[in-house]
Amino acid sequence: MTVLGHPRSWSCRWWPLLLLLLLTGREPGVEGVTHYKAGDPVILYVNKVGPYHNPQETYHYYQLPVCCPEKIRHKSLSLGEVLDGDRMAESLYEIRFRENVEKRVLCHMQLSSAQVEQLRQAIEELYYFEFVVDDLPIRGFVGYMEESGFLPHSHKIGLWTHLDFHLEFHGDRIIFANVSVRDVKPHSLDGLRPDEFLGLTHTYSVRWSETSVERRSDRRRGDDGGFFPRTLEIHWLSIINSMVLVFLLVGFVAVILMRVLRNDLARYNLDEETTSAGSGDDFDQSDNGWKIIHTDVFRFPPYRGLLCAVLGVGAQFLALGTGIIVMALLGMFNVHRHGAINSAAILLYALTCCISGYVSSHFYRQIGGERWVWNIILTTSLFSVPFFLTWSVVNSVHWANGSTQALPATTILLLLTVWLLVGFPLTVIGGIFGKNNASPFDAPCRTKNIAREIPPQPWYKSTLVHMTVGGFLPFRYPPFILWPSLSGS
Repeated sequence: MTVLGHPRSWSCRWWPLLLLLLLTGREPGVEGVTHYKAGDPVILYVNKVGPYHNPQETYHYYQLPVCCPEKIRHKSLSLGEVLDGDRMAESLYEIRFRENVEKRVLCHMQLSSAQVEQLRQAIEELYYFEFVVDDLPIRGFVGYMEESGFLPHSHKIGLWTHLDFHLEFHGDRIIFANVSVRDVKPHSLDGLRPDEFLGLTHTYSVRWSETSVERRSDRRRGDDGGFFPRTLEIHWLSIINSMVLVFLLVGFVAVILMRVLRNDLARYNLDEETTSAGSGDDFDQSDNGWKIIHTDVFRFPPYRGLLCAVLGVGAQFLALGTGIIVMALLGMFNVHRHGAINSAAILLYALTCCISGYVSSHFYRQIGGERWVWNIILTTSLFSVPFFLTWSVVNSVHWANGSTQALPATTILLLLTVWLLVGFPLTVIGGIFGKNNASPFDAPCRTKNIAREIPPQPWYKSTLVHMTVGGFLPFRYPPFILWPSLSGS
């Protein structure tokens, strides 16, 4: 659904790259909450709205006809928050620490029929809103919809014009925040004539209560209070059993294959004088499978640059994933800090570019590659260029529909600057080190100078068919079904 116009300008922190690391999270055990005194103002930021069943489609809250200040002041956001689709702006709600409020008027509005229809469409699509209080997200629905009966069919649409805020504190810190409409009657949006205006009065209440919970992370209720459905149920016992089974099978297969390959490679590495004295034909007649082409297995591929680039990018993403997991286990991500993991992923991707350059260039020189400059360029653009083209299309669609998922121009320039000034130079530096430290490739068995001629193959043995079948095979058969074939090879 496309709503009114585009959101107004917002600010993004143009800090140096070193401060980007500080935005990824805080020290373990530090939650970064604000300390208040009784009566201090607590700023409530409005963030975004969107359909409940598609949380990735979000719009700015003020794109709906709601209570809005004359001059919208946006909060300065971190890179991770912008990437997460956050567009926080100050609201008209006046909240003070530990001061209760009973049904205070927020604003009076006169809505035209077009604005009412816009609200009706948002409510029919189950739009939710997200506010933020002291880095705590609070979510609720824009309105109420009721459908009942078949003949006659009733369709009722109502707008929530009163919100009850419940905040819990411990000492001078806010521990929990929630919004409720439990005892509120929605304002009906039905039966409005096209030339009629609808008068609304928005109100709110604030209730404070003290809790014995000292830390936000100690509270059993999550930061979203279970607002979004969680259909994924993790079965830890099944995961542990599967991991143990996979590790055992991999270990058994590795031991068997290593014993077999060690004997085969020892035979193939014998001197040619020993194997060519009248028994060379008999030597190959007892072989089968890959052993028949053992002199061509380690032949350098024709597209060695592409192979090395894939290996380098794969090593980079392996290091990237490992780094994020380690940082999460060390408690470096504040669960109440929006976009912390996104900022960490951007920073780690830029810093691990040296790994991709080193691995790619090192292996490229090992297998006899000479165009190492072209190999570095291919490595640094193998993932970034297709990703940028795909993202450009997606971002353009979000921008055309006024979604907050569209990145602003300042953030795009920041990401490009990080890639140009950090990612690309580190790839080049890693490639130079990899090229200089490369040694000749030592194949387990020798390779003939003349490649074996491969006869034409039928269509079902083509590369495309093998790739398709090979991709479906792990999802169709469990590992233990493949065990007899692997052990008997």
